[in-house]
Amino acid sequence: MKIAIIGAGNLGLSIAKGLIVNNTITTLYLTKRKTEGIQHWEEYENVTVSSDNKEAVQNSDILIFAVQPRHFKDILEEIHHLLTEKHVIISTITGFKIEKIERLIGVDNHIIRSMPNTAISVGKSVTCICSNKKGKERINIASAIFNGLGTSIEIPEEQMQAATVICASGIAFWMRLIRATTQGAIQLGFEANVAQEMAMQTCLGAASLLVETGNHPEEEIDKVTTPRGCTIEGLNEMEHQGLSSSLIKGLVTSFNKISQI
Repeated sequence: MKIAIIGAGNLGLSIAKGLIVNNTITTLYLTKRKTEGIQHWEEYENVTVSSDNKEAVQNSDILIFAVQPRHFKDILEEIHHLLTEKHVIISTITGFKIEKIERLIGVDNHIIRSMPNTAISVGKSVTCICSNKKGKERINIASAIFNGLGTSIEIPEEQMQAATVICASGIAFWMRLIRATTQGAIQLGFEANVAQEMAMQTCLGAASLLVETGNHPEEEIDKVTTPRGCTIEGLNEMEHQGLSSSLIKGLVTSFNKISQI
């Protein structure tokens, strides 16, 4: 695939890393206004670093936009006359709706909107994607790209804000739970580095169990709770203190905030 990443910042370079590692590219353009800090990426075969967005568009079929929202409109206006039937536009820009993109470049373009999270840098992102009517014809391309960087889920665009809370903000929520488990382990006598390793690996194991088995969380909980046992005592105390309620309230609060923004 001939791919251009317009906006080679942290997210753009994380995507680039995954594309290169997975051997997804035929050619790859990385664009940035100041290219000094990313010039070394040209050491990779078939990678071109440029400050010229037009050059990148003309030499690529798939355009992944990872710029700041305030710059996106100007860039689309700069390159829209270069777009052809071959191009697939993939936006990673939060809050920039497909309808707005269509107003800038036209409805007859393959437009896909995506929402990856920061775990994309380690190939573990869950990326939610949606498209305009024309983009449906090429959404499998976006799925293939993001499945190589974790996993992808196609959702309706009206759920993208909620997905941002669950998947993007969700990274921070899970980090806080891991930190709390680490703090508890330290209180129980473990050194900090050992405590964090235990918390991280247990979290990874719990998620992996659900991914591999397809079971409901309560089904796995039942396997480790016994009558009058320590696990059910701990779970019940957490619920008495509002664990599930706090998580749900936090998600809803974040969604209300992003809706205001």
